Amino acid sequence: MRREPEFFGEAELALVYVARKLKEALRVEDLLTKAELEYLVEPDKFMGGFLFRRELIGAFFYVTPESEVATRDLLAREGLRAYVAGE
Repeated sequence: MRREPEFFGEAELALVYVARKLKEALRVEDLLTKAELEYLVEPDKFMGGFLFRRELIGAFFYVTPESEVATRDLLAREGLRAYVAGE
């Protein structure tokens, strides 16, 4: 279920997915909500493009460390590639 930042307080959240398109973000929100996983989604900037790199805005999905593994497993089962730092 989507939560506001205040819900998580000072907890350190794990970035699990970066949606580059609205349709993709809506799909991830639907999956996480149906799985009853609590998550935070915020817009942020990322670098995109192959030949011409440019700054774009995406939807960044965060979860608590306790639900990170379950979230990553869910995304993988649904054919979505979870965020991995450094890639």
